[in-house]
Order: sequence, then structure tokens, then C-alpha cells
Amino acid sequence: MTSAEARAALAKVPAVTLGFWVIKILATTLGETAGDAVSMSWLGETTQDAPTSFWQGGYLIGTAIFGAALAVLVFLQVRARRFNPWLYWATIVASTTAGTTLADLTTRSFGIGYPGGSILLLSLVLVSLYAWQRDLGSIAVGSVQGPRPELYYWVTITFSQTLGTALGD
Repeated sequence: MTSAEARAALAKVPAVTLGFWVIKILATTLGETAGDAVSMSWLGETTQDAPTSFWQGGYLIGTAIFGAALAVLVFLQVRARRFNPWLYWATIVASTTAGTTLADLTTRSFGIGYPGGSILLLSLVLVSLYAWQRDLGSIAVGSVQGPRPELYYWVTITFSQTLGTALGD
């Protein structure tokens, strides 16, 4: 086995292929729809009885719910010994769902609007990439092997998907 084959066997991030992008788009759409359904409809952010207090708001509650689910899935993903496609894509959906509610929280509940939320989230993406590069020397997806690189990967993925949602809104 060559060193490249050994690295590929250890990686828990799928190869970026056409199939990856098709599944990524579907997972992102599912996550965004779920996040909006929960925070806007079920938790009442866009109903006549919308909460008036930030602390009672559906965006904050939705972000807490989906953030907790994301934390559990990232923990399981980092602890996994090898690539598990079901776990990986469940974590992507969770990061998109948490990202959607977080984007809505920053742009709407914080009152900084879409431009302010987008600038804040872009800053978080850049800070996570900078910290990842500075700490580990590489931000290449192929180097995502081990707990620290995986944590950087998931933080960056979540912030970038959150930024995408804010820009899309």
C-alpha cells in the first residue's frame, strides 16, 4: 500500500467528485428546509404569535436544538475509526440545519441584517481557516485525519454553510 493509499484509507472525508456535489446539494437543501421549518413554523418565528423576546425566539431555540444535535454527530464522526457515509452525511445535514438557524439568528434576531450577518459569518469562516492553517500547516481536505483536523473541518464547514444561507437569504 502506498502512502497515498494509506492516507485515503484513514480519511473520513469523501473524495470531492460529481457524486459528492450532488449529495451535498441534496443534504444542504434538506438541512435548510428542516431548519426553517422548525424555527419559522414550529417555533413560531413567522407566525402571528411570533415571540417578542430574543430569549424566547424560535431562532435561538432552533439553534440550540440543532447545535446540540450537530455537537453529538461531530463527536461521533471524530470518534469513528473509518469513513461512514451515513454518519458523514447526517453530520452534513446537521451542520446545515444548525447553520440555517444560526444564520437566521445572526441576521434577524441580532438585528444586524443580511449584510451584517454575512460579514460576521465570513469573518468566522476566515478565522477558522486561519486557525486551522496556523495550527496544522494545511487546510487540504486530504489532510483531515485525526481529531484536531476533523474539528477544524467541521467548524469551518458549519460556518461556511451558515454564510451560504445568510448570503442566499
